[in-house]
Amino acid sequence: MDAAARLATAGARTEALAEYVPAGRTLLVPRAERMRRLGSVWRLGVLLLAADVEGPTGSAGSDGSGGRTGNGAPAVPALYATGAITRAHEPGRTTYIAASAERRRQLRVAAHRGRFDPAETVNFDATPIAVDESLVGASGVLIVRDGEAYVRWSPTTPDAATPFAAYLAERVDLLVSPPEGA
Repeated sequence: MDAAARLATAGARTEALAEYVPAGRTLLVPRAERMRRLGSVWRLGVLLLAADVEGPTGSAGSDGSGGRTGNGAPAVPALYATGAITRAHEPGRTTYIAASAERRRQLRVAAHRGRFDPAETVNFDATPIAVDESLVGASGVLIVRDGEAYVRWSPTTPDAATPFAAYLAERVDLLVSPPEGA
């Protein structure tokens, strides 16, 4: 059984995947910054595995193919490098003095404006990972070296890599059977 099927069968907890939409104007009407829901993902540490993600055309599948390949078969679940994470929160009032704390509050409010449930975890700025020959010699979180896929835990430490199969198995096990108290 593949990872996505195992997670779905076990009812593992998913998180929202969103696109950050900066403040702007639509037909001269000012619009505040917000998050636009793209779908659901399972967070596997430095990777996100798509559970149901909409493409740019609004169809399931990160490539806009409706979750299907050219021959009509289901597409391989999309992988993303984990970007930024926030939780949706009502606006409230500004109480922070530090600019960084205020920015985090603004991002939580942007998620709230995107109609995410209160306290829902929202992943955004996630980078799609193309699972193809471009991973050979790559410098991202998923790389292929000597014909084997590896996950890099730290982008600043090139040697901090673990075999993808072992990493995926461990992370799926943690979501399917979380430790007591987690």
